[in-house]
Amino acid sequence: MSVISMILVVVVAFLAGLEGILDQFQFHQPLVACTLIGLVTGHLEAGVILGGTLQMIALGWANIGAAVAPDAALASVASAIIMVQGGDFTSKGISFAYTTAIPLAVAGLFLTMIVRTISVGLVHGADAAAKDGNFAIVERTHLIALLLQGLRIAVPAALLLAVPTSVVQGILEAMPEWLSGGMAVGGGMVVAVGYAMVINMMATREVWPFFAIGFALAALTDLTLIAMGTIGVALAFIYINLSKQGGNSGGNTGGSGDPIGDILEDY
Repeated sequence: MSVISMILVVVVAFLAGLEGILDQFQFHQPLVACTLIGLVTGHLEAGVILGGTLQMIALGWANIGAAVAPDAALASVASAIIMVQGGDFTSKGISFAYTTAIPLAVAGLFLTMIVRTISVGLVHGADAAAKDGNFAIVERTHLIALLLQGLRIAVPAALLLAVPTSVVQGILEAMPEWLSGGMAVGGGMVVAVGYAMVINMMATREVWPFFAIGFALAALTDLTLIAMGTIGVALAFIYINLSKQGGNSGGNTGGSGDPIGDILEDY
């Protein structure tokens, strides 16, 4: 990997760390971070595949109250770097990369804890400055806190880039077939669990019919993702138009506004 590519990878890692807090441009999402790293290193296709796989895992990750989800930014950046350093962009190399994402994401929680603990002191300093009307210190404190969030991902990324490519390639070559196959199966199961967590949060009796239709269309036809997306958008518009008509009430005020819900209520 060239020096310019390494610098760009660290920049992407820094932006991913910032976005873990700012949440504006979604650089911390696996699909975005892995795709950008694949782009700057000249392996765009592999980056998209890795990012898409990790995105399915991260779909069910969410911060709920005091429970902090695994660090998607560190998992995305580190696994993409491992894939590029390994030099194997086949299914075996990509499988090895995304199976390392889970332990890396859990390890990222430790770095998150350190940065947020430091940020507590920074917040107290900003409060004291605000009482004195010193807004310059308040702004500087916020920038320092954001800088720490970016370094939380950029520093581990730089350390991984410092690992010789031959070392990573040697690990891949020394891995027996049974281990790489098992990691691929395990990674696929984690993807299914992540998607199941999302379905568990979204699933209601009104949307289950759409899940069933989508599953049947995907399993029994050769439709592409674009075709499936088009069907999904069409179903959404049909549902919205029926909702505007008041469900099964034919535009009268007796409907709940949920056409499927009104139908199910009748039974």
